Amino acid sequence: MARALEQVGIARDQVFVSNAVKHFKYELRGKRRLHKTPTQREAAACLHWLEDEIALVQPKALVALGATAARSLLGWAVPVLANRGRWLPRADGRQVLVTVHPSSLLRGAPEDREPAFAAFTGDLAQARKLFDRRPG
Repeated sequence: MARALEQVGIARDQVFVSNAVKHFKYELRGKRRLHKTPTQREAAACLHWLEDEIALVQPKALVALGATAARSLLGWAVPVLANRGRWLPRADGRQVLVTVHPSSLLRGAPEDREPAFAAFTGDLAQARKLFDRRPG
């Protein structure tokens, strides 16, 4: 994520990164821990924390990294690949940029990783435009 932010010109200290689900579950595969996708119930149980963070931070916009984040932020199941790179409206008027979760970039074939990363940074470049519109 840090590399992607740097590539699109967003300083890490200008963003607040959070998780829609505040706990992680995983399964062991040899020595590796593979994170498991949270259930809708788990995401719903954590939603109040996410909404409290949004109320406290007062972000100009939100970026949903993956389906769980998109569903939590928007309140409905979002087909990520069909909506990636697009801004979708939230009930509170904030806009949510939808893109893939960075971990998905690592799951593809090695030869597909750089094109996938380029597409991801292309999505994040949409958020960069917000910084260009800031006054002064």
